[in-house]
Amino acid sequence: MFTLLGPTHPAHCDGVSRRDFLRVGSLTMGGLCLPQLLACEAAAAPAARKPHKSVIMIFLAGGPPHQDMVDLKPDAPREIRGEFEPIETVVPGLLLCEHMPQLAQRADKLAIIRSIVGCRDEHTAYQMLTGYTETPFKRQGRPALGSIVSYLQGPVDPAIPPFVGLSPKTREPRWGDPGFPGYLGLAHAPFTPNRGETVDPARTGIPVPRYLARKSLLQQMDQLRRRLDDDSNLVGMDAFNRAAFEILTSPKLIDALDVSREDPRIRARYGIGNMKPEADGPPCCMDHFLIARRLVEAGARCVTISFGRWDTHGNNFKENARRIPKLDMALSALLDDLEARGLSDDVAIVVWGEFGRTPKVNKQAGRDHWPRVSMAILAGGGFRTGQVIGATDKDAAYAKDRPVHVQEVFATLYHHLGIGPDAHVPDQTGRPMYLLDRFEPIRELIG
Repeated sequence: MFTLLGPTHPAHCDGVSRRDFLRVGSLTMGGLCLPQLLACEAAAAPAARKPHKSVIMIFLAGGPPHQDMVDLKPDAPREIRGEFEPIETVVPGLLLCEHMPQLAQRADKLAIIRSIVGCRDEHTAYQMLTGYTETPFKRQGRPALGSIVSYLQGPVDPAIPPFVGLSPKTREPRWGDPGFPGYLGLAHAPFTPNRGETVDPARTGIPVPRYLARKSLLQQMDQLRRRLDDDSNLVGMDAFNRAAFEILTSPKLIDALDVSREDPRIRARYGIGNMKPEADGPPCCMDHFLIARRLVEAGARCVTISFGRWDTHGNNFKENARRIPKLDMALSALLDDLEARGLSDDVAIVVWGEFGRTPKVNKQAGRDHWPRVSMAILAGGGFRTGQVIGATDKDAAYAKDRPVHVQEVFATLYHHLGIGPDAHVPDQTGRPMYLLDRFEPIRELIG
């Protein structure tokens, strides 16, 4: 737990120790404190402001089973089709998994891609945050979409970071990766509020970061603001410390991150989940979907979420009968919430994992890694929804019709954000780098 006020040290004539003032380790990135990051950002090239469009990226760590969720093969042999039954949706002819009844009723708000290609057998969020495989492109410094948007478009509101990563740390660190800034530098790394302690759910029932949930911290913020306002202690701080103070004590940011301020009926529709990791993977925390909505509404341009551990080499059906309904509930609530707030066209959502799962169920009732084809669910963004794009063969093993490369999805997201194919960012040597190798968006969605 940290403190904003803490004991006063006679280190500075203003009476407030900068060490105590910025003792907020969970709000740092890459070992740099917030003022340093703001200084880096100020040194970056000024960015032209764009209309506020945003993206919520939901990463299903470990590789979700496409044939058990959105590409069921009911006529295949049991060792291929698995244990889940298909159900009808509001879109004629579109079948979804029996554990996705709420999304089945909102299928007209979804664009389901059944033929994603271009992934490698790499257990990493990097592929789904950048459009590039981790090897060798991470070594080259290819940045995440959120970092690129931060660089090109900057903040909508100075109090709200443009790129926020809600993924907590995971024992398998690549599954908890919130986004890699690469050669754009730490000024454009994600703001990561979930990297510190968490509340004891048994004590409060609110599994959100402790610094948001504890009333004492909010009181500290109020006291600190009053102290600084009363005796002009901000005088003498450099501009970046002042900017850091404004972000850390911004009511707008605190409100966006604190779901306890949400209407309890809306929060109940999302489900709460908890922050308990699934083995070495991320938790199934449905609160993160609600926080993501609150953040983009407040001004964030890109929010990343890691949701659950889908690497089911064994016990695939028992595990996913528990996990898929949580995704069904949280994603359905997010769709409804965005629509109710008039944000459906402004916020694009993508849900996917780093690859699919094998067509044949193994002896441990599991499915193994299958990078040859996988799935993605897109929603919002003003996209043409209520459709399926692409198809696999009879065993859901290969893309048979309309293969969609991972980078086509990224090109579509950039198009939504108003970033065109001629956009580029500098690498560490200043050389202009195009954002993708393939920059043709999915015409079925935007044409």
